[in-house]
Amino acid sequence: MPHVVIDFAEGLEQSHNISQLCETVFETLILDVEINAPALKVRARPQPFFKIGTEPATFAHATLYLLEGRDDETKARLSDIVLKAMDQILPTVGSLSVDVRDMNKVAYAKRVRG
Repeated sequence: MPHVVIDFAEGLEQSHNISQLCETVFETLILDVEINAPALKVRARPQPFFKIGTEPATFAHATLYLLEGRDDETKARLSDIVLKAMDQILPTVGSLSVDVRDMNKVAYAKRVRG
């Protein structure tokens, strides 16, 4: 596990390569010692309804979900990695942001085949 969920302004998929965004975030994060590549999942989803105050009025926001227990320095480093990867693929987007969330180890459940 971790999971990265990227919400973005609907329509960006027509002007930016969202598949490449997922690939870049994935490939950049797995270089960090905190990330277990086989457990990492990156996904993106368009948001059709939004209002923001930036020009251009476009956004992408990544939420990085990690199992609890990492210190603030690690979370900040991983957040910065994701933001830089997003900026590489989405340089003309009005607002880019990243948030890191802890997931409860006891409550997290997972099943993997093969």
